Amino acid sequence: MSYGDLVNHALGRSSMNTYATLFFGMFTTLLAIINPLEAIPVFLGLLQDKDAAERRQVARKACLYALALMFFFLIFGNLLLRLFEVPLSMIRVVGGVILMRIGFELFAPSPNSSLIPGSSKGTQDVSFIPMAMPIMFGPGAIATVIGLTSTIKDSDRAILSFAVVALAIFATMFTTYLSLAYANDILKKIGPQGIDAATRIVGFFVSAMGVGLIFHGTVEFLQSYGVLLNGVTK
Repeated sequence: MSYGDLVNHALGRSSMNTYATLFFGMFTTLLAIINPLEAIPVFLGLLQDKDAAERRQVARKACLYALALMFFFLIFGNLLLRLFEVPLSMIRVVGGVILMRIGFELFAPSPNSSLIPGSSKGTQDVSFIPMAMPIMFGPGAIATVIGLTSTIKDSDRAILSFAVVALAIFATMFTTYLSLAYANDILKKIGPQGIDAATRIVGFFVSAMGVGLIFHGTVEFLQSYGVLLNGVTK
């Protein structure tokens, strides 16, 4: 094998690793924010008088609504930012603050929290509100979709990168649908205490993701004004 072949092979592996990192980063972050385990008690509480078939229908509609919202912000999110002249670094900072606050609420929930909706009774269709929005697609998901896609700066591979992000969104919503469709079985096996423990662990990592977004957004903002240059303060 020639030196050129070795270089091309290494570049190919590097590209695959980049796409794999992008996929798992988007998938795990969105899944942590949506947190299907946290949504299960709310979902069952809203549909406690419905049978399994009706619950699956609501779960399917809610996931489709959330999927449509995610793709809207995936395609038009950065356009909206340019329209309103909002720098991406500020989106990362604000998104990081939102993620950190959501993480704190998941880790140490308060009874008066407005970020994590509680259950309510009623006969209205709950597939869009509150299931799709804000439970599945809230401020944290908006910040994640716009923030992570804004890091795709390689124009030569932008289309493939966006395709990887779209695949991660599909995988996230399919996992969420399965969690809601079999919510009763999951709740019986894990139990309320298991869901509470998993939610607190997820909350810890969501807070860590938020801190990371704040840090990188702040560094990018300072670099854009020449305050930082190659990691050195001027």
